[in-house]
Amino acid sequence: MPTSEAGAVDLSYAIGLPPEEAIAYFESKGYAIGFKWQEVWAEAHARSFTVAGVLKLDVLTDVREALLQALQHGETLVDFQKRLQPVLEAKGWWGRGQIVDQATGEIQGKRLCPRRLETIFRTNMQSSYMAGRFQEQLANAEARPFWEYVAVLDNRTRPLHRSLHGRIFRYDDPFWRRFYPPNGWKCRCRVRTRSARDMERLGLDVSSSEGRMETVEQPIDRKGNTRPAPAFRDPATGKLFVADAGFGYNPGQAAYQPDLSRYPPELAKQYLQEQSAR
Repeated sequence: MPTSEAGAVDLSYAIGLPPEEAIAYFESKGYAIGFKWQEVWAEAHARSFTVAGVLKLDVLTDVREALLQALQHGETLVDFQKRLQPVLEAKGWWGRGQIVDQATGEIQGKRLCPRRLETIFRTNMQSSYMAGRFQEQLANAEARPFWEYVAVLDNRTRPLHRSLHGRIFRYDDPFWRRFYPPNGWKCRCRVRTRSARDMERLGLDVSSSEGRMETVEQPIDRKGNTRPAPAFRDPATGKLFVADAGFGYNPGQAAYQPDLSRYPPELAKQYLQEQSAR
């Protein structure tokens, strides 16, 4: 993956125009206003667009539109910041510290700085690209039903992510509902699909998460507060794989809704019943 241009998206397939599904996913997000990222949790985050600390809807809209432009035109972090910084400066939202209404004393949010813009850019781009990839791979699951977890094996890779490298689960294994990448801040993992012929030719084995999915209490802040989080008990190591706090959900599946008008009524009804039972 080329890395010569500063700020380029750190995913091997995120070069050039993104999949149409990624743009559709991002456009489908509504708005959720929360002062801390913990207030917009996991799958709710997949269905809505939020920036921690931004309580003003017009500023949230500016950030969302800049991200959408970056997705549509295959832009880098540098392009994103160049477009957004003047807008934030004009509204008094660029820099550090909180925004306080001088008349009422009400905290309106926290200003945005280069480091926060990088986090916003990378997290949203990763989630959108992965949602697009998920939907593409799901559409081709009949031909390539075996999905392989692929980690970038360098000195920046988290040990737990590295431990899943090469592990293969069926596309409909519950593992993918919780641990389809990204699984953390700046996670570079991805998923490779394989056919039955690939599996036989390469002598690959299929894993299963049956009986190995657990729920743990995961710390979400420095005060010791916790939230329930999904975990996978790796039979190879005996260790629990837990995504970073705020992840542990599949952005594509959480936001994905098939066009039920294209399916027979009995299948559409079955789908809705299964979703409501989750």
